[in-house]
Amino acid sequence: MNVTGHTRRPASIRDVATAAGVSYQTVSRVINGHPSVRPSTRERVLAAIEELGFRRNATALALASGRTRTVTVLTANTTHYGYASILQGIEESARAASYAVGIGVLESAEDAAVAAEVQRAADAGGGIVVIAYDPAGVRALGAVPDGLPVVGVVETPASPPGGESPWVWTDDCEAAYQATRHLLSLGHETVHYVAIPSSTRRTSARTSGWRQALKEAGAPEPRPVQSGWGPAGGHAAALKLARDPSVTAILCGNDDLALGVLRALHEAGRPVPGEVSVAGFDDAPHSAFLTPSLTTVRLDFTGLGRAAFALLHGALEESAPVAPHPVSVPELVVRESSGPPPATAEQHQRTPQL
Repeated sequence: MNVTGHTRRPASIRDVATAAGVSYQTVSRVINGHPSVRPSTRERVLAAIEELGFRRNATALALASGRTRTVTVLTANTTHYGYASILQGIEESARAASYAVGIGVLESAEDAAVAAEVQRAADAGGGIVVIAYDPAGVRALGAVPDGLPVVGVVETPASPPGGESPWVWTDDCEAAYQATRHLLSLGHETVHYVAIPSSTRRTSARTSGWRQALKEAGAPEPRPVQSGWGPAGGHAAALKLARDPSVTAILCGNDDLALGVLRALHEAGRPVPGEVSVAGFDDAPHSAFLTPSLTTVRLDFTGLGRAAFALLHGALEESAPVAPHPVSVPELVVRESSGPPPATAEQHQRTPQL
């Protein structure tokens, strides 16, 4: 214990590196007897080890070899469908490759909290995957020290990044474009949009895809309704839309939002799809079992997790180049919640059948 009565934290390899004025990789080389270290540098590191009472441990060995079979996933959420499915894909692929997976939960987007969680992941050795769908994840991805193997699962970039950015993503722009085009093709004058938050820019890729489809069709562009991630946010966002008789089609930023939107429409006495068509995003497992079943766009989040691990595994094993790439092609899944607008449907019903 120190003079305050608190137990002193054991010195880490990074403490030694700071005291010696070198990188943690250099400290790893010294404690493992690597011949490529200058004698003067070796002496500084050994002196720092002695002064701090550093003990050689598994973390030091892992950092020295670069072959620790461990991956830490940094994420702000483990329950939302997309996040959970990405974690599933990472875990499945890691297990197949005999890697262990740890999870570091980013409980806050504050710089100090993010830095502490990134440090814990770095001290665990191995590689890091950051799910950067929110401010905490974006900050964590930017805070990973240079030299550590890392892959980011990110929103669709505005433009393809360079090879120095080891990212994977889904094509959210194309997915939203497909869903909006589908609703417009049914005869709706326009499509309203209940949006999930964007972590990286004012206009998300999903919003861009929705807007592109409206522009190409010459359709009016309503102001997007900003919401959260879950059903309660969708319900609150849709209360005003549900009372507006001109609203006949709504695209939701994810399927959980669509749950809340469907409830708001039910409370307003507006049947789906008789008066309003609703489409979701992601094809979460519950989407096919709602009443009505939900039209949505399927994104392979589990495959995204597998791709993230594959990219990181290549870097850890030095067997593949680190390069960014999108994953999978969005698939429109048409179910019961989408149909023609009321006027078109009534006209169709009045048309004599030959």
